[in-house]
Amino acid sequence: MSMISARIERLPFARFHVHLLLMGGLGYLFDAMDAAVLAFILPVLRTAWGLTNVETGVLGSSTFVGYLFGALLAGTLGDLIGRRAVMMSALALYSAASLVSAAVDSWPAFFAARVVAGMGTGAESAIIAPYLAEFVARRYRGAFTGALAGFFSFGFVAAALLGYFIVPAYENGWRIVLVITAVPVVMLLWWRRSLPESPRWLESRGRAKEAEAVLDRIEAGFAREGRALPPAVAEPAAPVASSGTLLSNFAALLAGRQARITTMTWIMWLSITFSYYSFFVWIPGLLVQNGMSITKSFGYSLAMYCAQVPGYFTAAFFNERIGRQATIATYMLLGGVSALGLAFAKSDAEIMTAGLLLSFFMNGTYAGVYAYTAEVFPTSIRTTGAGLASAIGRIGAIAAPILVGYLYPNFGFAGVFGVTTSVLLIGALTVVLMGVPTRGRSLEDIASEAA
Repeated sequence: MSMISARIERLPFARFHVHLLLMGGLGYLFDAMDAAVLAFILPVLRTAWGLTNVETGVLGSSTFVGYLFGALLAGTLGDLIGRRAVMMSALALYSAASLVSAAVDSWPAFFAARVVAGMGTGAESAIIAPYLAEFVARRYRGAFTGALAGFFSFGFVAAALLGYFIVPAYENGWRIVLVITAVPVVMLLWWRRSLPESPRWLESRGRAKEAEAVLDRIEAGFAREGRALPPAVAEPAAPVASSGTLLSNFAALLAGRQARITTMTWIMWLSITFSYYSFFVWIPGLLVQNGMSITKSFGYSLAMYCAQVPGYFTAAFFNERIGRQATIATYMLLGGVSALGLAFAKSDAEIMTAGLLLSFFMNGTYAGVYAYTAEVFPTSIRTTGAGLASAIGRIGAIAAPILVGYLYPNFGFAGVFGVTTSVLLIGALTVVLMGVPTRGRSLEDIASEAA
């Protein structure tokens, strides 16, 4: 039995958790800004550097390439050397590479810098949720982690504002924007220096004394606020891991009943990410070809970004009300319905309505996905599992534009939306049928079911 888990589970939601939410959420905000602002920068670079379509496309893929490798690296290292060190290093890497990308004068150098920056954002995105979820009690963990992912939405809105008002306003507006997205990260790094290592991870590595010391400091903060804590009720203990290796951690993901959970997360991430980028990369262009020019307007784009905010936070709410599986499946299915509505829209008003709903539900799905992925792996391989699932999701992001580019000329709108909504349906069914319930359960209890 573990008193480490028991002491975490008895903590009420307090200022400590608000600080965790802000420190982690701001990281997600800058991750989203970095990814989204590239769409506003590329047209400028294409003209300034005389880029071909192929060169422009290669630059557009740079973040995804870096993200894939960053998520893989962060996941494996997070379990081997600790969550905190990986998170701090990832943020520093992103900030430095983003500043370098703002200073270069050729597309190969820009591509290299953006890949490295993408590694930083990919690592950051993969590590934050599983790391911070380990500090949060079962009764509000789903809402906390869903709200954490909700900060992505603020980053997209900020990127749209920077892209429309800063990039075209100055000769080197794109450089200014990249600096704006990188410099505040230094302040966030300074704030994060106070973050402790996860007590759950420390215990899983046999470092119980260090885990107890971390919780002593956290509980001392509650005492200073005058908040009395209830008695700790012992929880099932996670097994102490051996020293662990890269290969042994990957093998553990596919051992016994854990293999079903791991496979479920891969399909879940692939389906949502493939469908998300199918819809949002291609739909505006396809609608323009059909004479629906509203999708090129600033108002439409900003509305799409703003619709993410309630999408994420309503899903965070439902994570605790109906459970992660039901939230993910429902938002996936309603996202597919919204996409079909957009496909058959005939007026600007119909496009705007369907587009808002699509953004609401597709982005809201991620609030469930991030919360669920952070819960379904044992502590000793939690970040390995989350990082690998996130990396596999990036394969969907890379494949989606290519496949849709093939489907549309040959099968039209029906082919594009038929495939993408079918993928969403498969993802929703997989989560419901292959997943495990996590609402109201400790991380150790969830892990014992998959063992």
